[in-house]
Amino acid sequence: MRKKAFSIVFVPHSKSGSKTLAVSKRTLKLVVGGTALAVLLLAGFLVDYFTMSHARASSRRLLKENQAQARELKDYELTVDRLKKSLDSLESYAKKLNVMAGLKADGIKEVGIGDGSPALQSSVPQVLTPPQFSVETVNGLNQKARDVGKNLSTLVIFFENQKARLASTPTIWPTMGWVVGYFGPRADPFTDKPAYHYGMDIATNEGAPIVAPADGLVVQVKNGVTTGNMILLSHSLDISTSYFHLSKFLVREGQRVRRGDVIGLVGRTGKALGPHLHYEVRVNGQPVNPVRYILEE
Repeated sequence: MRKKAFSIVFVPHSKSGSKTLAVSKRTLKLVVGGTALAVLLLAGFLVDYFTMSHARASSRRLLKENQAQARELKDYELTVDRLKKSLDSLESYAKKLNVMAGLKADGIKEVGIGDGSPALQSSVPQVLTPPQFSVETVNGLNQKARDVGKNLSTLVIFFENQKARLASTPTIWPTMGWVVGYFGPRADPFTDKPAYHYGMDIATNEGAPIVAPADGLVVQVKNGVTTGNMILLSHSLDISTSYFHLSKFLVREGQRVRRGDVIGLVGRTGKALGPHLHYEVRVNGQPVNPVRYILEE
């Protein structure tokens, strides 16, 4: 029995005879099936190719957006960190004002003390390390800003009503230099034994001017074995300041001075290892940390 077949006749345009190609039904099915499969595979490949191309384009776009958002978030973090530092500085400033005014400052922390920062000199900028940015951080800063703002409003009212007290309250550096000795316990520089330092030592050039940090009265001008040439100023009924180791006096006892007036020159008289000013602030006769009475940065 002959197998079923299909005949394909090729008729050329020339005068040559036609050609006949016999194809079995099975072969034709295989060819058609293979062609259909190839078409399906090609269609699938094209769909997959365009899908992947679109996905890659979307991925690149999302990556760029993520990188832009990451940079923006880092900028926010740095901004929040700088805002926090500025707010902390303002908070310390408000704390000092509260100490001077004798007011209680709710929510205001203790004033921090530096570790050898130069007095009246510019600080070297530090590289900021971005904190973890969060809504809680921002909310906390907002609350602190409200607390400090409320406290400063109270201080404004207080000092407006007590301008004379503010004028007679020490608020500025007595001389320009570097703080080499802070208020509090320390080792005596001569004996290396434990001692208590009742003031602040500011190292500077010999002959540097010393100014009155507030309005006041020159109560005492004398020379002592330990203090060397010293001046005592009374600024109010409860606040006084002292200046040791001067090389020269520029005021006399009983003289009234204003904030910023030059009262003497830095020296190394008395018990001093080098030219510097020993500066003390006393409230009701008790020594206090002079840093609390310096508003200048």
